[in-house]
Order: sequence, then structure tokens, then C-alpha cells
Amino acid sequence: MKKIRLLTILKSILIFLSLFSSGFLLAQQQTASPKTKSDFWRKVQFGGGIGLSFGSGYTDISLAPSAIYNFDQYVALGLGAQYTYVKQKNYYASNLYGATIIALFNPIPEIQLSAELEELRVNVDLIGSDGNSQDYWNTGLFLGAGYRNGNVTIGARYNVLNDNNNIYGNAFMPFVRVYF
Repeated sequence: MKKIRLLTILKSILIFLSLFSSGFLLAQQQTASPKTKSDFWRKVQFGGGIGLSFGSGYTDISLAPSAIYNFDQYVALGLGAQYTYVKQKNYYASNLYGATIIALFNPIPEIQLSAELEELRVNVDLIGSDGNSQDYWNTGLFLGAGYRNGNVTIGARYNVLNDNNNIYGNAFMPFVRVYF
């Protein structure tokens, strides 16, 4: 009985010392390398787009957050997400969601070239057609160029994978890109 109690006390002391000393070790580790963490996050920029369009029986709402990592003053690479809701009264309602990979190249500070690979899931419910709906994937590869001033770039992009089944009405699209 005394042996079990002694073992319990020793285990408690050992656990207490382990937890107490690990706090010092963790503190030492954190103060030894704060520069690495801040260097990484200093090169990350967040941005994206918000779109709202309303008309006579038409609604289009888009949200597309993204983040890029600036390798240097010339090259950045990033990821983004996208969700869009589109509805045409008495015709269809659609949900689009997916992800984007973006590469940016700035040969000079005022010019930005881009390549974006976008993969979207498209769900379309046709209204009044006995539950007829369409669910499919849509892939876009956009090559673009724009004028850059600080964190804002205004330009145009072209979907090189555009075909007749594409969700966009045109392969050529203007854009405004903002990163903070």
C-alpha cells in the first residue's frame, strides 16, 4: 500500500516537473527563432474580390478571397477560393465553388503578368424543367497582364481553355486585383 502511494507521488512529481520544465524549453525555443516566422508572414499578402450584381430578376453574388507569397520583388505564388451564386428569375439558379492557383510576375514594378488555374464545381438548377439540373466541373487557365500601382493591379485576362461549354460568356475578361 505504501509502495503504491509512493509510486503515485513520484509519478505526480515527475509529471509536474515535466510540464514545468517544458514551459521553459518552449519559451527558449520561441525566443530563439521569432525572425523566421515574421520573415515568412512579412512576405504574405491577402486580398481577393467581392462581386455584387442585381438587375431585373437577376442576382449575382461572388466572394473570392486569396493569399499570395512574394518570393521576391518579381515573383509571387498564391491560392484562392471562390464562391458564386447566380439566379435568373423563372429560369435558373446556380452555385459555383472551387479553388484557384495564381502565379504573378512583375518584370518592372508597374507591369504585372499573371497565370491562374481555376477549378470550379458548377451546380445549375433549371427552374420549371421538372427538376432538370446540371452538375459538372469547369476548368479555366487564365493568362493576363495589367498595370500595377502599389497594391492594386488593373488589367485583362484571357481563358486559353475557353470553349462553348464554358461558364463564362467570353474568354476575355477585365480584372481589378488588390492585395494588402
